[in-house]
Amino acid sequence: MKSPEKITKQSENFSKWYTDVVRVADLVDYGPVKGTMIIKPYGYAIWENIQAIFDKRIKSKGIANGYFPIFIPEGFLKKEKEHVKGFSPELAVVTYAGGEKLTEKVVVRPTSETIMYDAFSKWISSYRDLPYHVNQWCNVVRWEKKTKPFIRTTEFLWQEGHSVLATEKETDELALGRLEEYRKFFEEILCIPMYVGKKSEKEKFAGALYSTSCEALLKDGKALQSATSHNLGQNFSKPFGIQFEDERGKREFAWQSSWGMSTRTIGGVILTHGDDKGLVLPPDIAPVQIVIVPIYKDAADKKQVLEYIEKVKDKTKGIRVKVDDRDQYSPGWKFNEWEVKGVPLRIEVGPKEAKEKKITLVSRIGREKANILLAGFNTDKELEKFKKSLLEMAKKFVSENTFEVSSYEDLKKVIEVKKGFALAPWCEDSKCEQKVKDETTATTRVIPFDQKDIKGKKCIVCGKEAKVWVYFAKAY
Repeated sequence: MKSPEKITKQSENFSKWYTDVVRVADLVDYGPVKGTMIIKPYGYAIWENIQAIFDKRIKSKGIANGYFPIFIPEGFLKKEKEHVKGFSPELAVVTYAGGEKLTEKVVVRPTSETIMYDAFSKWISSYRDLPYHVNQWCNVVRWEKKTKPFIRTTEFLWQEGHSVLATEKETDELALGRLEEYRKFFEEILCIPMYVGKKSEKEKFAGALYSTSCEALLKDGKALQSATSHNLGQNFSKPFGIQFEDERGKREFAWQSSWGMSTRTIGGVILTHGDDKGLVLPPDIAPVQIVIVPIYKDAADKKQVLEYIEKVKDKTKGIRVKVDDRDQYSPGWKFNEWEVKGVPLRIEVGPKEAKEKKITLVSRIGREKANILLAGFNTDKELEKFKKSLLEMAKKFVSENTFEVSSYEDLKKVIEVKKGFALAPWCEDSKCEQKVKDETTATTRVIPFDQKDIKGKKCIVCGKEAKVWVYFAKAY
């Protein structure tokens, strides 16, 4: 464990602050292959908690988990032209294996649409087989040139859900329903507010009819695409031959959807809630929700304090609690360590607390301290209060850093000076979109579902009649 003093301040160098935090908080180490990361136990515990909570939500919808191979025949990707075109620059391809050159190249999974859909074409033949859903927790590989732990790595972990349906209407409803599940998960569990909506044609998933996304605004003013849900139309069912016989005996091509989120959500949590001391973790995903630090000077004090801590632990049943009774470290050192690791609540117990039947409760938010009676301490209430404060702070930041703009100059000012989301009227021409990207590096993030009145508005780039409001921002 490295000293918290080694963490760069956010105001000095935000990017360096982030890499310092993931290292000092013991979340990751760098892998031997460029762009890969080793997720250490504390970091992986965060992912396990995310996975457990969301997996339960998936299963509550009647969706089971499966697993498909990591190796995909290159020919599968070529069946859908937009799909292979979109992923080609990022593919890792195996050409030599088992001591000989392969007759057909094999791609290491960048996403599983193609290998799953080949299987679906064998499994689905009747309307009675629909709807069909499967979710997969796995790793994927996309050969990235610029990487950042959790945010963008060559190999990462994720969940990807896939659905096969009979009609376009069902697929629309499912795609939007899954997006709403993500939005609720991010807000209710990760305390991260999201802008949701459709991606532009230019930014949509390769091969999709349309894509929808949850977009977060991070403390450095950049956006993070945090989860996506796609209506794939029949763009994959036709080349892969996924057909079913309807009630009238007519053969129809199926409609499909895919939806997913990844370990970049951990990066989103860090970049949304972290401060100069380190991580600030939402209680539901924190590996340690409450740490208890005993404070004593001699053996008599130690005995009294540790005995009292057993009574304190009785009040924390069902909560992930850590009693840090290591004698080789001072209480102050322990305070620093657990603050870096983002533990929501700290309980300090010394002889005075033991005698008065109290605890000293310290919140990771602002390190607010309160001396309270143990009898009046309610863990669920305190953790819920912590979550509420965390979400309110994040919402306030997003609100204060979202700007409506009416000119190209205003847009550039938001992107370059104020930083954050710029809500702008747009004609939906990809040429205007590309001009903004070329000149500011900002991209369209989402076209919000809840559209304000656009009548009479002009596109901020070309001046033609605007068709939609869209959020622009620089993004990871």
